[in-house]
Amino acid sequence: MEKNLAGDSIPRPKWRKVAYGGMQIGYDDNYTDESFLEEMVMNANVVRRDLLKVMKDSVSISQYLCIVALVVLVWVHTLESSLDENSLLLLDLSLLASGFLILLLTEEKMLSLSLLLRYLLNISFFTTGLYILAPIYQTLTRSISSDSIWAVTVSLLLLHLFLHDYSGSTIRAPGALKTPNLTSCISVNASIVASVFVASRLPSRLHVFAVMLFSLQVFLFAPLVTYCIKKFNFGLHLLFSFGLMGLTLYSIYALHRLFFLVFLLLVLLVNVVCPYWLIRMQEYKFEINGPWDEAKLCFDITD
Repeated sequence: MEKNLAGDSIPRPKWRKVAYGGMQIGYDDNYTDESFLEEMVMNANVVRRDLLKVMKDSVSISQYLCIVALVVLVWVHTLESSLDENSLLLLDLSLLASGFLILLLTEEKMLSLSLLLRYLLNISFFTTGLYILAPIYQTLTRSISSDSIWAVTVSLLLLHLFLHDYSGSTIRAPGALKTPNLTSCISVNASIVASVFVASRLPSRLHVFAVMLFSLQVFLFAPLVTYCIKKFNFGLHLLFSFGLMGLTLYSIYALHRLFFLVFLLLVLLVNVVCPYWLIRMQEYKFEINGPWDEAKLCFDITD
């Protein structure tokens, strides 16, 4: 209460919650009344996650880790001359045929004869250009030491795994509205450069062509195939993923037991330990919302 010159008390005007309007007489600039905390909401936007659902979602990460591991195994066996160029070409044709078959079975509503013909035409141009460029790839890094090549290749593969979009596809799926983001494109480019570095250490032009075709098929089209399988049937996606994990673990075990143990621990970390950590950390998440928050625009800018 304030007093005038005669000593009479003057009632202070009621405080109003306004965003603009200047100072209110009789109140400090940071004054709030007892109603300020009535609109406070705790953990309004916190999503309560289920452990089993998080573990199922993490299968996509392990699945792609297995795909990259299988590519590296093929590279190793080719460099050690365990796989010849004819076997690699047969593997390329098998992967291409199986990929098209899966797309036909899972995306039959989106695929048409004209779209398939366009795909085949693009693939024929792609393979022709790759075969023409194979001699260039073979001699591209001749002046660089092998140690540098392997170090850069490992770094590029780690970058590829770090930036890969595990929830979508590296190329636009049939009927999809969204295109791959920038980080996904960088990830694909890193895998292609790593493939070129490995191919430059192969003995013949046909070896280079077969390995490059195999690598590009996997890095470009395998995410599309797995994305279509997941969208078609999630149970089939889990079955395919577990089968891929078994094949990868068996192949690594046949190559080296220490690598097998490391990869097995990595799969368990991704599929069991990390989901469990995420669920446990949700218990310590604390978020408060109230009238002090900034206004949020609730409309779609694409409209």
